[in-house]
Amino acid sequence: MKNLFAIFALLLISQTGISQPDISSNKVGPSAKQVAYQSLEMVGFVHFNMNTFTDKEWGYGDESPALFDPKKLDCEQWVKAAKDAGIKELILTAKHHDGFCLWPSAYTEHSIKNSPYKNGKGDIVKEFTEACAKYGMKAGLYLSPWDRNHAEYGTPAYLTYYKNQLRELLSNYGKITEVWFDGANGGDGYYGGAKETRKIDKKSYYPWKDIQEIVYKLQPAASIFSDAGPDIRWIGNERGIAGETLWSMLDRTKVAVGDADSDYLNTGDYYGSSWVIGACDVSIRPGWFYHAKEDESFKTPSQLVELYYKSVGRNAVFLLNIPPNRDGLFAEKDVASMKKFREILDKTFKDNLASNSKVTANTVFSNAAKFSPGNITDGDQESYWAAAGDKRQASLEIAIDSTKKFDRILLQEPVRFGQRIASFDIQLLRPGGWQTIASGTSIGFKRLLRITPIAGSKIRINIWDANNTPALSNFGVFKAAGGDTIF
Repeated sequence: MKNLFAIFALLLISQTGISQPDISSNKVGPSAKQVAYQSLEMVGFVHFNMNTFTDKEWGYGDESPALFDPKKLDCEQWVKAAKDAGIKELILTAKHHDGFCLWPSAYTEHSIKNSPYKNGKGDIVKEFTEACAKYGMKAGLYLSPWDRNHAEYGTPAYLTYYKNQLRELLSNYGKITEVWFDGANGGDGYYGGAKETRKIDKKSYYPWKDIQEIVYKLQPAASIFSDAGPDIRWIGNERGIAGETLWSMLDRTKVAVGDADSDYLNTGDYYGSSWVIGACDVSIRPGWFYHAKEDESFKTPSQLVELYYKSVGRNAVFLLNIPPNRDGLFAEKDVASMKKFREILDKTFKDNLASNSKVTANTVFSNAAKFSPGNITDGDQESYWAAAGDKRQASLEIAIDSTKKFDRILLQEPVRFGQRIASFDIQLLRPGGWQTIASGTSIGFKRLLRITPIAGSKIRINIWDANNTPALSNFGVFKAAGGDTIF
């Protein structure tokens, strides 16, 4: 990985002719691929497989392929509905824990080739990736490391089988942008008729380094998700909620796939030596797979908005699961809820009341125009303000229209240079003087704060602590639209 902190320093030198600032306190930054991934903000999960037809969440592995028969499957419907919700990537469960494969794998008979779907000639992975490509949606794949159907699960032979299936998926379906590995591994299962419980050592059974090398060799642009990264990590819960403090840094020696502390994943590590983006996974329904009994239990638009604030608004990625029904379609009520959710967000963040406002700061790096405080209100994520190299505290003031109330605040750091700010507050100048209206710890790619509606003539951002030269790329204040409420 290129040292982006060093690049930052070189930019300062080349464009200002000054000495390099002290940036030795934290040298952890993202790859260009990670920066691009987090800018997606929203990713979709599509849990669709044998469980859809057995009304289960985790299949035992003994299910007959004859059960799998979606009559109206339309992957384009999935993609279009996801795009309307603002989702930029979809991940399909190519194989879940029961071992049934949505593609005609050459390595097992427990697959779509022995199902009634298209008389055994179907390939849903192909239909999915082609639909994504047609509509400009990034495509990801989930391949469960656990397989409750395979007779050799728990032995070295299964690992060869698993790698072979991974190669199939990453060689035959075009560009794959994410590969998803979860931590549910080992337990009771069919296992080729053995019908027994098999335990594995989650820290040593899977050759994760070899598996990751397969991914990067066959799909160099792909990101890898697991409890331990290396690119994206689980947030520690399936409620879609990141910690109030969330660092993208992590000590990867402290985590393993299927064996990681949830609280640690939920906050990250201020002193972590690796950059691993947090992803907040949650389903729009109580279950991850479709169940008819949950047809009235989908999350409302306002509930989805709430999750957006607690994921994207806390420096994470929002990973929303939408399970197709037995026909192979997203349920109409789920689609309508997602579409309304996006309309609410678009209305809330349409007008930045601080756009192009005059900004002053008590410190600017080398007093150079490139690092002007006005860069935080120009709407350009690439431009940014930076404090003097020896500063860890700073204050900026933004003039705003005192006649307009706002109740949403946005802050963004130029995270390509790392995550720096560790403590801040927001003050508003009102007739009685300065009033503190919000405060926080970490910022990262995006921090969204919600307050009760208020108006004033100036806003002050106080940065109280940082692990390096403080920098901000964007600041905004907004008035929430209908449906965007404070929970």
